[in-house]
Amino acid sequence: MPFPQKCFCVNFHFSIWTWQSLYAIIDINMHRTSDLSRLRQGLVRLRDELGRLLEIFLARDPLVKGSVYELRRKCGKPTCACTRGELHGTVVVSWSEAGRTRLATLPPGRRGDLRASVRQYQRFRRARARLVKLHGEMLVRIDALDAGRREAP
Repeated sequence: MPFPQKCFCVNFHFSIWTWQSLYAIIDINMHRTSDLSRLRQGLVRLRDELGRLLEIFLARDPLVKGSVYELRRKCGKPTCACTRGELHGTVVVSWSEAGRTRLATLPPGRRGDLRASVRQYQRFRRARARLVKLHGEMLVRIDALDAGRREAP
């Protein structure tokens, strides 16, 4: 009589193990599907951001690499107001050329246009830096999708 009881216990444990395994497989597949869905949604968001970045790259506005600022200094005349702290102001654009900083004085009519062009250049460079990070994020998600969708032969 002990043999049938033992056999019954083994079958009972086997059936519990089978149902638990089946539940685990279904649970894993559900998690896998939701993970893949999240990866796809993230990839779509990155694609949309890529479209916004492309608008910046494809714009036709002029770009000026440099900075526009007001340079304040003394003129050197002993009776001038700048000797008492009221410095002379000149708006300049500065840029780097061959490892050296260059300055050019801006006439009042060009200041607004040049400031806008400098801002466009800075926006362009920030967008370029974001594009590099964006491509990395896209590749991580694409690799995860590849691994998640792959099945054994």
